Amino acid sequence: MEKKWKTTKIKKKAQARTHHQPKKSWQKKSKSRFSSRRIKQAKPGLFKKIIILGIVLFFIGSSLIVATISWLNYTLPSPEKLLERDLAQTTKIYDRTGKVILYEIFAEQRRTMVNLTEIPKNLIQATLVAEDKDFFTHPGFDLKAILRAIIVDIIQGGKVQGGSTLTQQFIKNAFLTTQKTYKRKITEILLAYQIEKKFSKQEILQMYFNEIPYGSNAYGAEAASQIYFSKTVRDITLDEAALLASLPKAPTHYSPHGNYQDELINRRNYILNAMKELGYITKQQQVSAKKINTLEKISPKHANIIAPHFVMYIKDKLTEKYGAKQIEQGGLKIITTIDIAKQTIAEQAIAKYAEINQKKYNASNAALICLDVQTGEILAMVGSKNFFDKEIDGQVNVTISNRQPGSSFKPIVYAAAFSKGYTPETILFDVETNFGPAGPDKIDYIPKNYNEEYFGPVSIRKALAGSLNVPGVKTIYLTGMDSVLTLAQKMGYTTLDDRKRYGLSLVLGGGEVKLLEHVSALAVFANHGKKATIISILKIEDNNKNILEEKKDANLSSEKIISPNTANLITSILSDNDSRSFVFGEKNSLTLPDRPVAAKT
Repeated sequence: MEKKWKTTKIKKKAQARTHHQPKKSWQKKSKSRFSSRRIKQAKPGLFKKIIILGIVLFFIGSSLIVATISWLNYTLPSPEKLLERDLAQTTKIYDRTGKVILYEIFAEQRRTMVNLTEIPKNLIQATLVAEDKDFFTHPGFDLKAILRAIIVDIIQGGKVQGGSTLTQQFIKNAFLTTQKTYKRKITEILLAYQIEKKFSKQEILQMYFNEIPYGSNAYGAEAASQIYFSKTVRDITLDEAALLASLPKAPTHYSPHGNYQDELINRRNYILNAMKELGYITKQQQVSAKKINTLEKISPKHANIIAPHFVMYIKDKLTEKYGAKQIEQGGLKIITTIDIAKQTIAEQAIAKYAEINQKKYNASNAALICLDVQTGEILAMVGSKNFFDKEIDGQVNVTISNRQPGSSFKPIVYAAAFSKGYTPETILFDVETNFGPAGPDKIDYIPKNYNEEYFGPVSIRKALAGSLNVPGVKTIYLTGMDSVLTLAQKMGYTTLDDRKRYGLSLVLGGGEVKLLEHVSALAVFANHGKKATIISILKIEDNNKNILEEKKDANLSSEKIISPNTANLITSILSDNDSRSFVFGEKNSLTLPDRPVAAKT
């Protein structure tokens, strides 16, 4: 009994303390737990509100989407009216004066209508493989492909992937613009669905092969076959069919007359491989067709054209931006930067010295770029010694192709060195030097000068002016590869992005660059350290004389890349005939009789 009484007494005292003493920390926790219980009790109601709100937003969003699609569907023309094509108008490309026509993209489209029965089975199969292997099973659009494209676009942060069926591509290329907008995409899907309901699959295929652009003003398979192979489409071979099927995806980019012939052949081979995998052709047919050089069969492209490589360069740029239909049929007036007088001189120089260099050095080709160093405008572009010479792949524009620059890359390395504190008076030792294992084979790298002589201690001025290799390699070693590549990218080189690929031989031209970007980078020295954006178009007007583009002040695009002092030091060295005479002699080809010139071999 006594023990029980004590317990009761203690409890009462504890209760008394709770009424008369300040709150303790454990009491606050008790309140917190009580509040938590209240929140938990409230949560079911909150969740219910969130769910209701979500359902409301879903229905509002769905209603807006349905309303938008219904409105677009209501405003669509009937499938029959789609075949009433607008008259195309000629697009003209001019020189910088706007008076000399460099090239006219003719409004007359070459088109010969043929029945589906005249289209070879190989071409139909190659086209389906390339564009839409599920053509005969979908209702005009492929929902899975569209969703996949949307996901890729979201991940990539832009409109990257298409997901279009053959019917959609027919609608887009023949009747809509190539502008990548969701409105156009929805319109394209709705029209494709209507077309599929109105016409049979065979009728759609026939329309596709008669309407789709294949480039070079060729609309339809028959016109393309006549232009590229000089024969009717009925007579084309398997390799020719695969090549034609490669074109509709990007007619200008994959043009057999263009700059991306390697990519065209790769796409042709991809189609042949897919045809074999799907059982359309045998393994032997696949192998045999891939061995054929289809490009040798391409008929030469002769046209009234001035500065052909430049014209095709302009056409490629504008087609990528505005779409092939707008460029080929939109009646645009394009004023370019080309200077006809300088272009003529450039072509004469290439014709003269290409012949000399072929005899002396067995050099089969030549190219030239002339830029205004202050504005960045292309004044002359010669992409090969003969645009129409198939033996040298004359239609490939060497000025925008990847080529090794040789020792002409040395000024970039020395500019990076000057930015690090080295000077033209810095002494380097031109002696045989082993730079250790290099390359995948880990062979010792021991560079030599081009004349296999060594000159001992030389200043950087003499090393660069005389284009000595060993001091050049030492300079890139001392400066650091990262510093050189960082400067090169600032100067506009887009091909030197994989830094792990390059070693010390980069200073001797061990990395491929584009001549156009190379000349633009070297122009930084002439422009006292500032780089002007490369410009090829001054003005574009549509057929109603509305200005689509206009370059009013090219100098506004100039950007400081290196200090004026560094730029002027490089120019000074490359203009110093006395400093290079110990290698090239006092009378050499690196001077001009009536003016100073900064030159690099």
